[in-house]
Order: sequence, then structure tokens, then C-alpha cells
Amino acid sequence: MFTNRGNALTFDDILLVPAFSEITPDAVDLSTWLTPSIPLRIPLLSAAMDTVTESAMAISMARMGGIGIIHKNMPIDRQRLEVERVKKSESGMILDPVTIPSTSSVQEALDLMADFRVSGLPVVDGDRLVGILTNRDVRFVEDASATRVSEVMTNKNLVTVPMGTSLAEAKRHLHEHRIEKLLVVDENKRLRGLITMKDIDKVQKYPNACKDDAGRLRVGAAIGIGKDCDERAEQLLAAGADVVYTDVWASMGQEGEAEKRRAAFAGYQVNQAVMDVANAGAMVLHCLPAHRGEEITAEVLEAHADEIFEEAENRLHAQKAVLVRLLG
Repeated sequence: MFTNRGNALTFDDILLVPAFSEITPDAVDLSTWLTPSIPLRIPLLSAAMDTVTESAMAISMARMGGIGIIHKNMPIDRQRLEVERVKKSESGMILDPVTIPSTSSVQEALDLMADFRVSGLPVVDGDRLVGILTNRDVRFVEDASATRVSEVMTNKNLVTVPMGTSLAEAKRHLHEHRIEKLLVVDENKRLRGLITMKDIDKVQKYPNACKDDAGRLRVGAAIGIGKDCDERAEQLLAAGADVVYTDVWASMGQEGEAEKRRAAFAGYQVNQAVMDVANAGAMVLHCLPAHRGEEITAEVLEAHADEIFEEAENRLHAQKAVLVRLLG
């Protein structure tokens, strides 16, 4: 039953009038460094939570100049696939495109295309390019499991370009031949990359994207302190993860391995040496509880206690609000 509890305000009822400034938005630079080798155009990371960051969120974050941390609440092979989806989602030139051999079934090709959300696959036997398979080639296949890729792929008059082709030149070829995928090969006709019209468009649409030296979107991935920690980290790095993220060094049930883990992670401690190379005014935030002398030194923790406890208080108020909403 509705109860009138007095006046209330919504966001539309309030307007904060900004102070006058001669600084225009195009003169503002929010860029920062995630690590000494990874710059961000905006100082934002998305949380490694299963309700927040998988490949779709990580792609969006990187396009805007930030980075997403893919959560670990999934099997290793699934998390690796999420990382690969980001790394293969777009690039000036995709250096390691998803391929398929000509002897595979069309169903296997369709499964790959669905996993990586692509509309076509270069067909490679050994290291030689033999064709390309697109949605147009498989549209009328009735029994995908019984049909080989070699039976339906396009293998005549393939449009290819050599290594070193500029994006402007690639765009000209794509337009001239009315195609969306351009195969990059070396002098021995071995596949070396793939350029798509979508990638060229995205380079222009997202000029501030966070990308690695190969032009691929950057992505991070979380690991825990369980038995699969080392294997998970190896698989994620092999998939191309730019950052491996962990929260606690040793948790409940891991007491027997605590000393070993503290020694393994000691090089990643947030200490004064790290703060000395940070920008002036750098802020430290830390979820509580904190373990002084482990992931963060007491010196740094105490120096930034106001920020850390304010963060904890804000989370407390948010949690109280949720409880009030749920419990009435």
C-alpha cells in the first residue's frame, strides 16, 4: 500500500551549475599509467566480477581508453576464450586470426565463428593459405556436420595483399573488390594476418582505444589463490592477457601455503618504492581488510588511511541502502 512520506527529489529535479572555466573539454587529458608499460586514456578499470566483466564489457572499456579485468569464476578454458575474444575482436591488422583447415567440417567452422563472433575464417592447411570461408559460403549447406570446408570454401581469385600494406591501401582494395576481409600473405603465400573493413572503421571511430603494440585491444584477467593459480596464469598470458590481476595472496583454507604465496607475490607489493615513481598526488584505494606487510606496507596504508576508510564507508552506505530496499 502506498504511503506518502513527504517530498522527494529525483535527478531531473537537481541541476548543479558548473563554475566558469576557460578550459574546453578537448584540452583535458585524463590519461594515466596502469603499469610502466601500459598507458590508459581514461583512468578506469572494470571490476573482475562475474556480474560486471566478461569479453563484451572488456571490449567496451578498451575502446573507450580504459581496461576490463575478466573475472575468474569460470573454467580456465572459458576464461582464456574470453581473453581471446577481446584480443581478436579488432586490430589494425589481426596478426593471429582464427583459422580452420580445409579438412574440418562446416559445423566445426560454424562453432568457431560463433565462439569468436566472426563472420568468416581463413582456410589454412599447414601454414599455407588455401581459401576463405564466409557466411555466404555456408548459407545453403544442409548437413554442416557431413560437409567439409574444402567443398564450399572460396579458393579462386582470392584477394590478398603483402605484409606492410597500409590501412589506406587496404581500404582501397576492400572497396575496389567489394569485400569485407583482406588476407595478408608473405612471398610464400603463407597467411600472416587479416584486415577487415570493420577494424578500419573502428580505428577511426575509437581513436582513444587502449591498444597494445600490435594494435589489439588490451585486456586484463583475474586469478585466485587456488590450486589452478599457476596453470590459469599461464593460459591467460598465452591467450594474450596484458594484465593478470589477483586480490588476496592467501585466503581461508590456504593457510598451509601462505608463506609460499607471500614469497611468490612479494614483488607485487604496494610499497613506498612504488609510490615514489607514481604521479604526484597518486591515490591508493584498498578493500578492507588489509594485510599490513603483505600486499601493502603499513607505511603506505597509514599514509592513505583517509582515502581507504572513506572508500570502505561509502561501500557500507551502499550496502545499507540495498538492505533497506530489500527489507523495506
